[in-house]
Amino acid sequence: MTTRSPTTSPSDRRSTTIGLVLTIFFIFLAQLCDGAYYGKLIGKLSELHHGVSGEVYAVDGRTLFIKDFTYDGEGPAAFFYAGNSKSPNSNGFRVRDERGTANVLKRYRRKDITLTLPDGKTLNSIKWFSVWCDEFAVNFGDVRIPRGLDYPKPQKLAALSGVHGVSSEPIVIVDAQTLLIPGFSYDGEAPDAKFWVGAGPSPSPQGIRVPDENGKEQPLRRYDRKTIVLTLPGDLTVHQIGHFGVWCEAFTVDFGHIQIPQGLNVPPSLKMLGVSPQSKLNCEVLDDTLAFEVRWAVAGDSIVVQLVGKLEDGQYMGFGLSVNPDRSIMVGGDVVIAWVDKQTLQGYAIDYFLEAKSQCSGKRGSCPDENILEDTNSVRLLNAALVNGYSIVTYQRPLKASDELDLQVLTNRSQAIIWAIGPLNERKEVSFHSDYLKTDRFIEFGRPPAWNCPIPDQDQDTYTDNHSNANNNQQVATTIKRPQRIPATPAPAPKNDAWEIPPIQCYEPEDGVFYAQMGPTGGKHGYPAITGHVGWGISWYINGLLIPEINVVRGKKYTFVVEGGLDADTPARYHPFYITDDPIGGYQHKTPEEKAKIKIFAGVRRQRGSVRPTGVGRFCNWVPDQNQPLADEFSSFGAYQRTLTLVCDHGEPGIVEWTPDENTPDTVYYQCFTHRYLGWKINVHDSCEEGSASENHEIYVEPKGQHLEFMEDLDVSPSIRVSSKIIQDH
Repeated sequence: MTTRSPTTSPSDRRSTTIGLVLTIFFIFLAQLCDGAYYGKLIGKLSELHHGVSGEVYAVDGRTLFIKDFTYDGEGPAAFFYAGNSKSPNSNGFRVRDERGTANVLKRYRRKDITLTLPDGKTLNSIKWFSVWCDEFAVNFGDVRIPRGLDYPKPQKLAALSGVHGVSSEPIVIVDAQTLLIPGFSYDGEAPDAKFWVGAGPSPSPQGIRVPDENGKEQPLRRYDRKTIVLTLPGDLTVHQIGHFGVWCEAFTVDFGHIQIPQGLNVPPSLKMLGVSPQSKLNCEVLDDTLAFEVRWAVAGDSIVVQLVGKLEDGQYMGFGLSVNPDRSIMVGGDVVIAWVDKQTLQGYAIDYFLEAKSQCSGKRGSCPDENILEDTNSVRLLNAALVNGYSIVTYQRPLKASDELDLQVLTNRSQAIIWAIGPLNERKEVSFHSDYLKTDRFIEFGRPPAWNCPIPDQDQDTYTDNHSNANNNQQVATTIKRPQRIPATPAPAPKNDAWEIPPIQCYEPEDGVFYAQMGPTGGKHGYPAITGHVGWGISWYINGLLIPEINVVRGKKYTFVVEGGLDADTPARYHPFYITDDPIGGYQHKTPEEKAKIKIFAGVRRQRGSVRPTGVGRFCNWVPDQNQPLADEFSSFGAYQRTLTLVCDHGEPGIVEWTPDENTPDTVYYQCFTHRYLGWKINVHDSCEEGSASENHEIYVEPKGQHLEFMEDLDVSPSIRVSSKIIQDH
């Protein structure tokens, strides 16, 4: 087999340097395992109350596996607990359940579950594990942790050394089926060399092929100090083999091997624990110059992620999901902030919600989830290391959103991601990033595994520390809007001294075209007094009128020309228009339960289970004259409206078309998709009789500003040129 002779690049050295610290990560990537091996048995749960039972195993230093866990679910406030007191009591600490939540335990029937101790806790720092009832301080069942427990851990063995240049650093048995071979070399000159295992202390033709790091059984190519991970085939485990090496199958020649000791105390693999992960690892370069990479594998209903970056002291690396799967937007993002303290070597992986581009202040800004809502940290730190200046942090999180501050990791399509690197502040929270993604970038987390990071057999001239390649063109930054939870209703406002806004009658305009723009709420006489809800400074203007009631007729087609903004990166100027039966609006930020109760009639597109707004266009805003009195000083909207000037961004409007029918409720609402309480009522009629819209004397005010050019291409242009109708100021 002819191969290119590689040179050692900076990326090769980086891969070799950090290879050993990947061991814990690969615990979560094994595909197959011995069906009876669960780790080290600690003991059975004492069966004290509510049917609690099960066998408890140590998977590693922080992970417990409970075989056939049973609990009747009848306790009022039962939780998993652990502690270092002599016996179980309320001075212990809670352990999150197998889904990573801190909810009261429900019923279990002989279920196999995996639990992880909180950050900073290990099996050597606790004396017991229990099902504990908080409300009555009762132990439902426990197991004692032996002092100095020798829990399973990766085991370092000998190094390979043999003919044809076969060599390596000491091999690590990561778990019952996973082998890490750091710094592996082989000259690639033999015709049929394979990775090989078998019974007994040395190789023989009766051995078994081990697929290479790409899952293939082809003759091995040239390797030059490459760090690779191998998975034993089928149900084979290290407990069934006595050696590992490189074997030339065609010529039955041993190129080099090591012996595998019997009874290795290594962690089990995930299939044995009831999880079926991908067999291989994914990797993408996020930034070349920062040596910033993300590695991941989907494991059952969770994903294991590893971040690697060359960080300065006091810096963090952040990686996560954009709230918009089709654009990389920072605001509203669900990210993990990770770092390794260079003094203590303690690692951190914290679940963050990016409410705004600012440091966390109270519950606003870029904050840890738990600063906003209790028990919402959905991230479990698995391992962290600092090697030759590289910070390496491995964590696990559920694929599904665990709470309203989380986003779902999609496995059936690509989705936009966001990342940033920057300094930590004095509270060990994020400050504004110094490096970040500056375009849209997407990752398909459920793809077939692919390693798209530098590998040691690349030529140095294809990757250097100052290298710029196609990955740079894919890098992206961030900002999208995912809202923080808002109280169900704002404070009520008195409906006194409300301006009288004339309704738009069902016969006007004749062609059924409305112009929707933004403007001020009009102080105490405007939005609050009209609706009874406190406004937040802006609201919809329809044909120049502040939140008028609109009357429409079933069966007639209506067109809304929308100029509420299209830049989702600037939430204050992004107001997608839609029509709904919800009097509140802000559909984007509602919970799934709230969304299920709401109907949307126009202004969105449904795609693959998601709802995306279509009523977006350039931003036009009615701006008050700063030399005029405040809105509260005007006795009528007409007088106030004459002080407003329409100011529009360049660009095109959006168009929302809607034909109400017999299934449309009598009352619906025009709203903003991203904000609550900006719109008002639409009254839906079966028929329409022309008549006077109002007994008040009417005047017309021509819309101000240059916002009519785009209408030249529309049939509906006449209505846009019709003056807005207002009440005469007496």
